[in-house]
Amino acid sequence: MPIPVSTTARMILEKRYLIKDAAGRVVETPEQMMRRVAHHVAQADLHFGGKAQAAQTEKTFLRLLSNLWFLPNSPTLMNAGRHLGQLAACFVLPVNDSIESIFDAIKHTAMIHKSGGGTGFSFSRIRPADDTVSTTTGVSSGPLSFITVFDVATDAVKQGGTRRGANMGILRVDHPDIESFITAKTNLSRLTNFNLSVGLTQTFLDALADGTEIDLINPRTGKAVRQVPARKLFDLIVQSAWRSGEPGIVFLDRVNQDNPTPGLGPIEATNPCGEQPLLPWESCTLGAINLARMVSAKGIMYNRLGATVRAAVHFLDNVIEVNQYPLPEIEAASKRTRKIGLGVMGFADLLIQMGIAYDSPEAAEQAEAIMAFIQREAREASAALGRQRGNFPAFAQSIFAGTATAHMRNATVTTIAPTGTISLLAGASSGIEPLFAIAHERHMLDQQTVSEVHPLFLKTAKRQGFFSAELMEQVVRHGSVQALEAVPDETRALFRTAHDIAPPWHIQIQAAFQKHTDNAVSKTVNFPAEATPEEVAQVFRDAARLGCKGVTIYRYGSRHHQVLNVAGAREEVERIAPRPRPQRTYGLTERVGTGCGRLYVTINSDEMGMCEVFAQMGKTGGCASSQIEAAGRLISLALRSGVQPEAIIKQLTGIRCPSPVWQNGKMVLSCPDAMAQVLQRVTLTDSSPSPQPGGVCPDCGASLTHGEGCLNCYNCGFSKCA
Repeated sequence: MPIPVSTTARMILEKRYLIKDAAGRVVETPEQMMRRVAHHVAQADLHFGGKAQAAQTEKTFLRLLSNLWFLPNSPTLMNAGRHLGQLAACFVLPVNDSIESIFDAIKHTAMIHKSGGGTGFSFSRIRPADDTVSTTTGVSSGPLSFITVFDVATDAVKQGGTRRGANMGILRVDHPDIESFITAKTNLSRLTNFNLSVGLTQTFLDALADGTEIDLINPRTGKAVRQVPARKLFDLIVQSAWRSGEPGIVFLDRVNQDNPTPGLGPIEATNPCGEQPLLPWESCTLGAINLARMVSAKGIMYNRLGATVRAAVHFLDNVIEVNQYPLPEIEAASKRTRKIGLGVMGFADLLIQMGIAYDSPEAAEQAEAIMAFIQREAREASAALGRQRGNFPAFAQSIFAGTATAHMRNATVTTIAPTGTISLLAGASSGIEPLFAIAHERHMLDQQTVSEVHPLFLKTAKRQGFFSAELMEQVVRHGSVQALEAVPDETRALFRTAHDIAPPWHIQIQAAFQKHTDNAVSKTVNFPAEATPEEVAQVFRDAARLGCKGVTIYRYGSRHHQVLNVAGAREEVERIAPRPRPQRTYGLTERVGTGCGRLYVTINSDEMGMCEVFAQMGKTGGCASSQIEAAGRLISLALRSGVQPEAIIKQLTGIRCPSPVWQNGKMVLSCPDAMAQVLQRVTLTDSSPSPQPGGVCPDCGASLTHGEGCLNCYNCGFSKCA
């Protein structure tokens, strides 16, 4: 059965998912990949029902995947039925207060990253910096120095060319080194493979509400070493998040209220994007239902949704059986609780099809109703598997013991996880996020760019009679339709993008899903560039009040700026100076036809975004060549000094020479104008709501965007969850 994947999805599949031969040639089709995955995962049924049941289960799974109703996390699609065989996405490893434990964790992290997984850690057990080390009569370097070692180790491990290493580091708010942890990533060149989150306790939240102090406790001794006003720490978290998007926050006591196996100990850490709280050594297999395919003109197709939920729970439980775990400790812990995380994608698409604005009470009501249904169906499916296959081994130590729930195969069943790449494969909006953009330019392998408009907007424009080629060109240029008067008001309300939606609505939607989710919810609360720290603080307070288990924010453009000097809550910059050229960059070169000949424009980036531009035409030494070189040097200087690319584009665009030419349907007025056009394509144009917020993709050169705790490329599927 042909799979209805787009050209973009097929390109991503060929690059990252489909089997290749020794020469790097793709030797598998998308249909064969789905059959490979369905067959391999269905083999778990041989342990419980024999060959006939396994064959029938394979048909069910193949229908589920081929219709794009459900997709598992990327490691399952990549590795099922192949030699590596590691199918889980997220892991948590223990880090205790000894050199042996710390470096064992680093070794185990490398093994997990090599197999395609991401790792989370709590560093709260490590004694603070300058504390006593009795074995050497020296002093401790503290958790932050060891986090740096983990980060460097992650850089050294490449995950088979398909996935990049990602980590989550959590430190309790009452750890003596908490201030340095909070501000660790205001320098954007540090800890580039880590997301950081502060573990907030109820004691801290109470002190914040009362305006009192909290004790900072040495984990080695269990004794308070000093007191700090809770408000001071909260303001520091807010200021740092406002500047750089980090740290996020995790509500540790809220997480442990829902700990399904309190008899096994408290939960202290999560996976890299924060949505999967786990005990030490646990892993979790994740997947997402495509809500965009669960709705018709009559509303939500609950019969299809229910059947999909039940089949998906069966699928994810089977993954636990057939998975090849990277460490025996991980296999034992994972099978002890058998945690799975069924989530969703395509929520924004579903709302549009139902005529519901994302930032509305109706959207929050739908979110809660849909997730309540999924949660109920998933638990019933897990209970049925428990009756057939047996409960998870730690059932007696769980919240289900002694209740009316006699059977449960999985300690948890639901998680709202990032779906950046698999949502591209499914042709759906990402997770529970709003639309990223109504339209964008996609960079193709032949260096051409193709404009793509969201199919639901295109359909609406034609149905309502306001479609025109000129309007679509404006939509591509802006990314948002909010400033376009030709679009009716009700349609503009329906097609608001992530940056068009006020932050409180982001957290309302997150909280609505969290009410009926076992684990947690991965979502980014987007802020405009002009947002204030107090607005960030209010979202943090709202997240605590509404029962969220954590929250991540991103203020547009904040990752462009390097903090030069932090004094209290103010940024003091005496003069602008370019940051040094990085040792390693990545980028693209584009050929542009000009009236003077072919101009080759190279744009390079590092982790902080675009940092240099080179342009060359013909031999060096001539007058034109020297002018082009000077322009490139000045652009590079401006980029490394923190000047927004949009400002550079504005200055270069429209400069004319005597010999303008047409290329790809667009006038190239001069060499500087050509350089501006290349810059514009890389940043997704001047007034897009999301130009270049996370730098450029190292694989294809398109813009990276922040969402669900990750940097995502909506052009080629690259994802870096830190």
